[in-house]
Amino acid sequence: MKQMLNNKLKRSVLYTVIGLSAAYAGLSYVGGDVASAQDVQNANVGTSIVGLPDFTPIVNQTENAVVNIRTMENISNRSHGYDPYGGDPSELFRFFFGPDFMPPRATPQPRHRGNGQPERSVPRGVGSGFIISDDGYIITNNHVISGASEILVTLNNGKEHTAKVIGSDQRTDIALLKIDSDEKLPTLKIGDSDSLKKGQWVLAIGSPFGLDSTVTSGIVSAINRDTGEYLPFIQTDVAVNPGNSGGPLINLNGEVVGVNSQIISQSGGFMGISLSIPIDDAMQVVEQLKENGKVTRGRIGVQIGEVAGEVAKALGLENDSGALVSNVEQGGPADKAGIQAGDVIIGFDGSEIKKWSDLPRIVGQTKPDTESMIEVWRRGKKQNLKITVGAVPSSPGEELAASKTEADKSAKADRLGLVVGNLSQETMTKLRIKGGVKITEVDGPGQAAGLRVDDIILAVNDQDIKDVKQFEETVGKLSKDKAAALLIRRANLTQWVPVTPSK
Repeated sequence: MKQMLNNKLKRSVLYTVIGLSAAYAGLSYVGGDVASAQDVQNANVGTSIVGLPDFTPIVNQTENAVVNIRTMENISNRSHGYDPYGGDPSELFRFFFGPDFMPPRATPQPRHRGNGQPERSVPRGVGSGFIISDDGYIITNNHVISGASEILVTLNNGKEHTAKVIGSDQRTDIALLKIDSDEKLPTLKIGDSDSLKKGQWVLAIGSPFGLDSTVTSGIVSAINRDTGEYLPFIQTDVAVNPGNSGGPLINLNGEVVGVNSQIISQSGGFMGISLSIPIDDAMQVVEQLKENGKVTRGRIGVQIGEVAGEVAKALGLENDSGALVSNVEQGGPADKAGIQAGDVIIGFDGSEIKKWSDLPRIVGQTKPDTESMIEVWRRGKKQNLKITVGAVPSSPGEELAASKTEADKSAKADRLGLVVGNLSQETMTKLRIKGGVKITEVDGPGQAAGLRVDDIILAVNDQDIKDVKQFEETVGKLSKDKAAALLIRRANLTQWVPVTPSK
């Protein structure tokens, strides 16, 4: 009996080993015999076994066109400028510029401006990009290169180039760079993001945490994901981390279908939800950046919201699609076209408005001064109206500039290179200060000393600053040959910063 048990045990162990070996060989162990996957499929009704794709050919075809992007920023030396982190700016940069910032690869070298103020160049962040033309045009994210004094692009072969910014667009988070090379550069083929479907395999190639040419894979989790941003995103479960920003999302044909842009995370790292800008929308932006260096968008001058189900029923609509107009800008394109508050916009230039967020995207893609047809639902009927699309500033900064008063526009930088504005009472109460002025523009000596827009000046030398008028009078009396000490409040930090006035 003991011998029989030993023999059974040996056979059991042998079958287990054979089963494991067969599994590693792409086979399955069934009933004591080694069977193929097809045999298992035939033996299990309703069971489908599908082989995983081999990504090797796609990676070989595409990775040479994906680049690593490092950005630098000039700041003044610790002994001459505002450096509250004692010479190590990494935590300050991570706070202001996000987790894409990487530690320095090499010791930064001091540089000097013409006015004698020393400064140094420090790493600001790391990201990814991809080449779309063999003469050196590169797509990346706006947030990867925004605020950089220098942009360094490293190719997959290790060669490094300094890139120049052709143009960038904050709303869509797209930037277009250009590098000069003596050789013909590898490029990625542009795909069709509109043809994407849930469940399709996709790859991401980029430089997560500075680890260049890293490949990750996953599937399309959702399309047209509305996050409240200007564009609907492609949602995937491809592993994307800080440093992947600006890299390509690639389909199994080796075509770019998206630009990796964001992750949804509670920890700051990958948690299974990555968002990419559809390549169709990205290329529309790139074409304008290449031609004009900026993006011009259309606007019609309405405030809109979603159509609730109960409201749709009460208005006689078949469903709750469309954009409900809550306000019409007086004298704007919509006002001139006859659109009224309470109207529901259900179509624009032949495109159906399925949800309210579709309208700004479709209108924004329309060239200003274009005469278009807009379809509205009013008093139980459809009405078609002609509307001439207006133009919207291409960035919030331009919108701010456009809204300045003539007095603001005429403001000139002072001897410190600063333009300042008064603080609101609400701001002073919140910060627990009795006065001060906020920097709205900075150049020259102030910029070289490390001052920034939105810094608050509390005092100059031994003089407390109450408002703009007093600040201008104080600056006008400063000595030409002696540095002035400015007490600067930035976030929760306060520091004295020496600035030498220009002559």
